[in-house]
Amino acid sequence: MKKHSARVAPLSACNSPVLTLTKVEGEDRPRENVVGTSDGQASTVGTSTEGASSGRRRLHCCVRVTALQVRKALWGIAMVMCVCSSWAGSTQLAKLTFKQFDAPFTLTWFATTWNCLFFPLYYVGHMCKNPERQTPKQRFRECCRFFGDDGLTAKVFFTKVAPFGLLWTLTNYLYLQALRKINTTDVSALFCCNKAFVFLLSWIVLRDRFMGVRIVAAILAIAGIVMMTYADGFHSHSVIGITLVVASASMSALYKVLFKLVLGSAKFGEAALFLSIVGGANFVFISFVPIILYFTHVEYFGSPSDIPWAYLCGVAGLLLAFNILVNFGIAITYPTLISIGIVLSVPVNALVDLYTCDIQFNTVRLIAVFIICLGFLMLLLPEDWDQCLIQLSTKLRSKREEPAEGAAEAGTNSSLNWNRRNRTSMSTFTH
Repeated sequence: MKKHSARVAPLSACNSPVLTLTKVEGEDRPRENVVGTSDGQASTVGTSTEGASSGRRRLHCCVRVTALQVRKALWGIAMVMCVCSSWAGSTQLAKLTFKQFDAPFTLTWFATTWNCLFFPLYYVGHMCKNPERQTPKQRFRECCRFFGDDGLTAKVFFTKVAPFGLLWTLTNYLYLQALRKINTTDVSALFCCNKAFVFLLSWIVLRDRFMGVRIVAAILAIAGIVMMTYADGFHSHSVIGITLVVASASMSALYKVLFKLVLGSAKFGEAALFLSIVGGANFVFISFVPIILYFTHVEYFGSPSDIPWAYLCGVAGLLLAFNILVNFGIAITYPTLISIGIVLSVPVNALVDLYTCDIQFNTVRLIAVFIICLGFLMLLLPEDWDQCLIQLSTKLRSKREEPAEGAAEAGTNSSLNWNRRNRTSMSTFTH
C-alpha cells in the first residue's frame, strides 16, 4: 500500500492525513452456481459463508475506524489542553518577565534562537518511529530537497528563508511589545484576528474560494478591534498596545500566506528543518541588535546575574512547545482542535487577569472579546459547511418521517388484514 505523507506549513493551518481502508488481498471469489441439487446446496452454503465472513470483516473495519476516531479525539482533547496552556502560559510568563527584565527584543531574540532545537527533536522522534535508520546528514539532505533540486543554497537562503525569519521576529517582537502596554486578555483576544487576516489575504493573493461566512467573521474581528479600543476610552496607551498586537497579527497572517505562495507546503521534517534554519539565522545574523540596544541603554538590564534566566527560559520553552504542538500536532489529531486550543487561551488569560486584578471587565470589553472569539470560530467552518447542514437536516427530517410512514403502513396493513378476514368469514358462511 502506498504511503501518503502529511504535509504542513509552519505556523499555518493544514489538513491532516486521510485514513483510507483498502480491500484485503487474497479474498476468494464467489463460486459459480452449477446445475444439480448437491452443487446448488454447496453454492448456497458457500455464499452464506462468504456473506458471514464479509459481514464480520465489515464489522471489524467499522470497529477499527471507530477505535481510531476515539483515540484521535482523546489525543485531540489532550492537544487542546496542551496548546491552550502553553500559549497562555508563555503570555503570562512574558508579562511577568517584563517586570524584572524590560527588554522585549532581547527576549524575542532569545526565544527565536530556541528554534534551533526543532530539527534535532524531530530527528529523535523520527528515529523512534521510523524503522529506517538514517544518519542526521542523510535526513538533512533529504529534507533540503524542499528548497529545490540544488538544496539550501545562499540564493535560496536570502530569497526564501531570510524574509520569513524577519516576519517571524517582527511577529513575536510586536506581540511582546503589546504585552508591555495592555493586559494579556486583550492581547490574546486581538491576536486571534490573525485568522481573519489570513482569509482576507488568501482571498486576495492566493485566489481562495470566496465564503460569505468568513467575510462575516472578518467583519466581526474588525468590529471587535474597534470595540476593544473603545472599551478603554481611546487612551493613547491602550491605542498603542492595540495597534501593536494588530500589527503582530498582520505579520503572522502575511507569514502564512507568503509561505503558501512561495514555498507551498512542507512535510514534517522539512518544516522542522526550516524552523531550525530560522533559529540559526536569528542567532548568527541578529545577535548584534541586542548588543547595540544594550550599549545604547534602550534595553539595558545591568549585569548578567540580574537577568531572570528562569523566566526567559520558561518563555522560550513554552513558545517552543507551542510551535511544536501547532506544527506537528496534526499528525495525531484534527487541526480544528488545535485552533480551538488557541482561542481557549483567551478565557484562561481572563481568569488570571481577573485574579491578579490587572483588568476591569466592562460590558464593552466582554462583548468585544466575545465577538472576536466568535469570528475566530466561524473561520474554522469547512468550505462545505452549508451542504453539511442541509444533509444533516435532510437526514433528521427523514428519520422523523419514517416512524409516521411506518405507523401509516401498519394501519393500512391492519385494515387490509381485517377486510381479508371479513371476506374469508363471509365466504365460509356462504359455503
